[in-house]
Amino acid sequence: MGITNNPPAFPVLSADQALERLAEGNRRFVDDVCGEHVVLGQRARAALVDGQRPFAIILSCSDSRVPSELIFNQGLGDLFVIRVAGNVVAPSLVGSVEFAAAAFGTRLAVVMGHSRCGAIEATLSELLQDESRGDLTDNIRDIVDRCRAPVETVVSVAGRHAPRDLLMREAIRANVRNSCDHLRHGSRLLERLCAEEGMQIVGAEYALETGKVTFLDRA
Repeated sequence: MGITNNPPAFPVLSADQALERLAEGNRRFVDDVCGEHVVLGQRARAALVDGQRPFAIILSCSDSRVPSELIFNQGLGDLFVIRVAGNVVAPSLVGSVEFAAAAFGTRLAVVMGHSRCGAIEATLSELLQDESRGDLTDNIRDIVDRCRAPVETVVSVAGRHAPRDLLMREAIRANVRNSCDHLRHGSRLLERLCAEEGMQIVGAEYALETGKVTFLDRA
C-alpha cells in the first residue's frame, strides 16, 4: 500500500461521518489499497507539531496484529488510539477517552476487539476449568477479572459444552459490548456528550483472518 506526503486539513467530523470514514478505510485495507489522505513523513509531522484533531478514538487490544492506524488506513493525527490487553476498561482508560473527547471535540469512540484474543481465551479457559490459574500475575489477573463477567454470561447462556469457537466468538463480542457500556455509563462526561452533543460509542470486531472490521452496532 502506498503513502502520500501531503497532509490535508480535515474539519471536525460528526460521529456518523467518522464511522463511515473508518469503514471506508478498512475496505481499502482489506483490498490492499491506500487512500490519498493517508499521510506520513516530514511534512505530516511538521503540520501536527502545534496540535491535533483526531476524528475518532479507538480503544483496542494491545495485540501486535491489531494496529488501528493500518487496519483503518489512516495517517498521522487521524486517530486517538488507546491500547490495552483485552480492550478492557479501567479508570485511566476512561480518562483517556474523556480527554480526547473534551480536548479535541472527537465525537466517535470505537471499542474494538478481535478474533483469537488471548485475554478472552485465558478468561474462557479459566471459567471452563472451574479453577483459578495460579500462574497469572496480579496485574494480568486484573485484566482477566475485567473480562470475566461478560464471558461468564456467554458460558451460562450457550452452555459449557458448546463448541469452543462459538464460545470464543460470542465472548469476544460480549466483552466489547461490556466495555462500550462501561464507557457510556461509567463517565458523567461521556454520558452527557452522548446525550447532548452527538457522541457515539460503538463496538467493533476485527477478524485476523480477513482483515475486516465489523461494527457490531451496525450488524
